[in-house]
Amino acid sequence: MNITRSSTGKEIEEIALAIHKLVNELPLTMRTQESRGVRIEEGQVIDYDYSGPLLEKVLQTGETCSEAPDSGPYAGIPVVVVPLKENNEVICAIGIVDITRGLFSDMVEISRRPEPINEDNDHKGEFY
Repeated sequence: MNITRSSTGKEIEEIALAIHKLVNELPLTMRTQESRGVRIEEGQVIDYDYSGPLLEKVLQTGETCSEAPDSGPYAGIPVVVVPLKENNEVICAIGIVDITRGLFSDMVEISRRPEPINEDNDHKGEFY
């Protein structure tokens, strides 16, 4: 498989679907520098001609973006978009939509403990 700056939604479909499965089918968007791409939800490509404001931002800046877009189908929902680069040139952008609205990230943060809990420790943390 070869992804180029001009790969179409149909051409990037397989890699996008694979990433979608890896992230437990969270909604995924992906497009290349010169062509609109795919929007995937619940294991299905629902758009082969998709672009969004954060995908476009990352294509321009080449930097990872983590924010909630102001417009589009995912307006107000946290999205993380990363660039895919080759020889320091941005080829495409891939975005994951956090439909849990940050709940997963919050749970990971809450589960981190400053010290290990053992039986000799009377203080077991605020959640026990």
